Amino acid sequence: MSTTRHELLHAFDLLLAPERFKDYGPNGLQVEGRTTVRKIVSGVTASRALIEAAIHAEADAIFVHHGLFWRGQDGRVTGWMRQRLGLLLGDDVNLFAYHLPLDAHPDLGNNAQLGLRLGLAAHAGSTGRFGDQELGFLGARIDGEHFANAKELAVHAEKSLGRRVTLVEGDARPIRNVAWCTGGAQGYFEAAIAAGADAFITGEISEPQAHYAREMGVAFLACGHHATERYGAPAVAGHVAQQLGLAHEFIDIDNPA
Repeated sequence: MSTTRHELLHAFDLLLAPERFKDYGPNGLQVEGRTTVRKIVSGVTASRALIEAAIHAEADAIFVHHGLFWRGQDGRVTGWMRQRLGLLLGDDVNLFAYHLPLDAHPDLGNNAQLGLRLGLAAHAGSTGRFGDQELGFLGARIDGEHFANAKELAVHAEKSLGRRVTLVEGDARPIRNVAWCTGGAQGYFEAAIAAGADAFITGEISEPQAHYAREMGVAFLACGHHATERYGAPAVAGHVAQQLGLAHEFIDIDNPA
C-alpha cells in the first residue's frame, strides 16, 4: 500500500501537534522528496549514515527526532550539510523531523517510551508532568515497588538501556518518585527536585548537576543522549505506518553520546 507525502505529514502533525511547542527548529517536513510513500525508515538523527542506510533500505521517507535544521545554525549548504542534503535530494527521499513534540507525546513519545523501557509510569494528570512546556515526566515503578537506593536504579537502567550510566547518588534515600526527561535535559534537574523526585534520569550531565544532587540529596543519572532517545521515533513511525498501511523499519545508528 502507499500514501502521499501530504497525507503522511498530516498524520504526523495530527498525532504530535507541533503547533503546541516552542522549539529549536522546524517540526514536520524538512526536506521534500517523492510524492508517493510506501516505506518509512525511522531513526534518532538525520546523519549521513542513517540517510545512506534508509536509501539502501529503499525508503521513501525518513522520520527522525533530530533533523537537519536548528535555530542559529550556519545557513550555508557546505560540508556535512551538503552531503546529507545531496543524498536526500538525489534519491528523492522525504525527511520528517519532530523534536519536542516527539519528546512529549504521552504514549508514543521519547519520555513515555523510555518510561516503559525502565518499567516506569507517569503519575496521573498534571502531577505526572513538570518543567518547561511540561516535557518532564514524574512517576513510579509500574509494579508498585520502589528501588532501595540510587545504585539499584542505576544498575536497572544499565541493564535496560545496554550502556554505562553516570550516577551522582544524592543522599542514598529509597527511590519512590522518579523524574525523567530524555536527551539533553540536565537543565530540568532543579524542576524535578521541586516536583518531589527522589531521582532524575536524563541523557547528559553538566557541571552544576553533581553539586545539586549532593546538596539536595536527589540522585542524578545520565544515561546517554542517544540511548534515552532511541524509542520514540520507531514508536511514532510504526504507529503511523500501521495506520496508513505502510512498511516501516527502524535503523539504529550507534552513538556513544
